[in-house]
Amino acid sequence: MISRKKPFAVGFIGRSGSGKTTLAEKVLAELVRRGRRVSAIKDAHHGIDLDRPGKDTWRYREAGASRVILRTAERWAVMSETPGGPAPLAELIELAGEADIILIEGFKHEGSFPRIEVRRREAAKEPPLAERGELKNPPVAVATDFDEPGFERIPRLSLNDPQAVADFIEDLMSGETAREIR
Repeated sequence: MISRKKPFAVGFIGRSGSGKTTLAEKVLAELVRRGRRVSAIKDAHHGIDLDRPGKDTWRYREAGASRVILRTAERWAVMSETPGGPAPLAELIELAGEADIILIEGFKHEGSFPRIEVRRREAAKEPPLAERGELKNPPVAVATDFDEPGFERIPRLSLNDPQAVADFIEDLMSGETAREIR
């Protein structure tokens, strides 16, 4: 049996409107540009449905299928019903495919992987997540567009410099002490 190398997981956490998805998208594109295989996992706190009523896959789900797989020439997708609650993050990571890096958005209470807290001045009405005890593990860095007290002991990354954030992630992967980047 061939064993594949476990991908490096890193998370982006923060309040709604802080720019997590925008930053993660730009960092993902930069890592791919550098030759990395990158997967993404996002935790949504609101109900969504990728299917549309009346379409074939929707009809299969309505008929009681616990899992529907859709394949096209360009991509494939799996939709699984989870009546017992959300799928565990570990299970989703296993489904992430062949990747060097998995970028995880959300999951602030699940998993033990390094997280970068994203703080944008316009969305910083609430205190940092770590300050309110809302995290399983403290962030390893903050990506921000303003100086804010409370992050003096961890690297401060520019929210507007996805290349520097990608550098930081690659430093974490290699086990190096990440340099502070402003």
